[in-house]
Amino acid sequence: MSAKIRLKRFGTKKRPYYRIVVIDSRAPRDGRSLEEVGFYHPIEVEENQISLKEDRIREWLDKGARPT
Repeated sequence: MSAKIRLKRFGTKKRPYYRIVVIDSRAPRDGRSLEEVGFYHPIEVEENQISLKEDRIREWLDKGARPT
């Protein structure tokens, strides 16, 4: 199984909200994820736009996950 770190889209039309997830590379964009490692909210103010679990991301990268 090849894992990728990518965005999973939520929200409504013209009001997107993304979760940063680790997901199987063959799964669809909004499919079942292995783990959520952060979020990205482009409409929020600058300080609240992104949040990451850096330690979990590093662990997944060490295991071979590829960011997209």
